[in-house]
Amino acid sequence: MTTPDNWRKSSYSGGGDGNNCVEIATRAHAVAVRDSKTPARATLTFPPEAFAPFLDTLKAPVAKP
Repeated sequence: MTTPDNWRKSSYSGGGDGNNCVEIATRAHAVAVRDSKTPARATLTFPPEAFAPFLDTLKAPVAKP
C-alpha cells in the first residue's frame, strides 16, 4: 500500500495540540492506522472487512481476574 495522504485524527484527541491520538486513512482496499506522535514510523494496515472487528475488540471491556 502506498502511503495515504488523507489522514484523519481520532475524535478522542482531546484538547491542546491534539497529538496524543491515532490517525486513520482509508483507501479502496485498506485502512491504515498510525500514531500521531510518530507519523513517520510504521502503520498498521487492515483490509476494510477486518477494521470494524479490530475496533470492536479495542472497545470491549477487559475481563478482570
